[in-house]
Amino acid sequence: MLRSNLQFIRLNSTKTFDVAIIGGGPGGYVAAIKAAQLGFKTACIEKRGALGGTCLNVGCIPSKALLNNSHLYHTMQHEAKERGIDIVGELKVNIDNLQKAKEKSVKGLTGGVEMLLKKNKVEYLKGEGSFIDEYNLNIKPIDGSEEYSIKADNIIVATGSEVTPFPGIEIDEERIVSSTGILALKEVPKKLSIIGGGIIGLEMASVWSRLGSEVTVIEFQNAVGAGMDGEVAKTAQKLLTKQGLKFKLGTKVTKAERDGETVKIQVENVKSGEAEELDADVLLVAIGRRPYTKGLNFEKIGLEVDEKNRLVIDSNFRTKHQHIQVIGDVTFGPMLAHKAEEEGIAAAEIIKTGHGHVNYGNIPSVMYTHPEVAWTGLSEEQLKEQGIKYKSGKFTFAANSRAKTNNDTDGFVKILADAETQRILGAHIIGPNAGELIAEMVLAIEYGASPEDVARTCHAHPTLSEATKEANLAVFGKPINS
Repeated sequence: MLRSNLQFIRLNSTKTFDVAIIGGGPGGYVAAIKAAQLGFKTACIEKRGALGGTCLNVGCIPSKALLNNSHLYHTMQHEAKERGIDIVGELKVNIDNLQKAKEKSVKGLTGGVEMLLKKNKVEYLKGEGSFIDEYNLNIKPIDGSEEYSIKADNIIVATGSEVTPFPGIEIDEERIVSSTGILALKEVPKKLSIIGGGIIGLEMASVWSRLGSEVTVIEFQNAVGAGMDGEVAKTAQKLLTKQGLKFKLGTKVTKAERDGETVKIQVENVKSGEAEELDADVLLVAIGRRPYTKGLNFEKIGLEVDEKNRLVIDSNFRTKHQHIQVIGDVTFGPMLAHKAEEEGIAAAEIIKTGHGHVNYGNIPSVMYTHPEVAWTGLSEEQLKEQGIKYKSGKFTFAANSRAKTNNDTDGFVKILADAETQRILGAHIIGPNAGELIAEMVLAIEYGASPEDVARTCHAHPTLSEATKEANLAVFGKPINS
């Protein structure tokens, strides 16, 4: 009798929430804030000890800090004189301070997210969350204190992703590194090899090349920049090669291992089978990411995964249990922070109203090399594959007044539109500030605009955005300034 009474007291003392989110990354913390704003008693569970997930801690934010500061260094090193700036004394990189600047950005933003949770009255539970059953979660605190449970009427899983390992290659985060380790190097490697010519690989190639590394990118496919429009990808490779990067395309890595302070890499040409050995001071493995479900205990409640180990959901992010939703990298779709954020908002709205929406055909992607690359909608290859008749318009930054005054004229804007309806189907930009310029075209596509709609919108002069206007004008007519 005494034992059953104790069990009754323990169950009654379990904290209850309307909504509990497992994961405090871009998808999770945004879902938590939105749920709280909609009037739900909300908890956000995160085991990292810092909010923001991979993006804020070891991904988007620290990489952009290094990209920006390395670009400033590269610009001063190679362009200062022609820009009318004389540098007195030696210009050199201080890696310690470069890393401190990166960490300052990370700390400020992760701390800011924690303040946002407090402001919106979200309870932040620092620990690892796992399923006990369909409504109860076990929380294992990161400080080592006693585990406890919570109950939630609705649960959102937003556990994100992790680095995809390369079979047979052991990552030590010193000489053979992942996308996490490459951000924390304490010295500039003389020779850096990178497995993977996707966005992460090319961004990190840019950072360390600018700082003095001899960089070689090894890519299995015959083109870099997976997902990019073909013309844009070729242009990006050409410009990055001009900056000093070396590319081995159509090449697979068969073996790589550390040999003291160097790494020996065995590669093979995909077509001919010809073998070659490369050596590097540091090897970055950047072949992608995979869903992270470790410790979630999702199998206990029968949640299903697909062939890529992604948790299976319906169009409303719901699993087989209607009150359990999944968003972000741990389920289908592009592994992008802003995609996860949109899903977080939609998931919370679905709990409240039964309605929520994400347009998966209009999610922008950005590569923060220099020049930047950004795109949304369909590429020319996808349009041809789908048999859609289209027209394209292009305008180069070499003919843009702001780009010329900034001495930053590489690249172009390309707009793709339906040949019959004139509706914009895709936008592809390679050039200065492409990541900012793409927002206009995302909005245009969302509202079903035509190139004429954009071209007839007044753009300020002189701005880079005028290149976007001119490219739209070129789809069904002729640009003014070229």
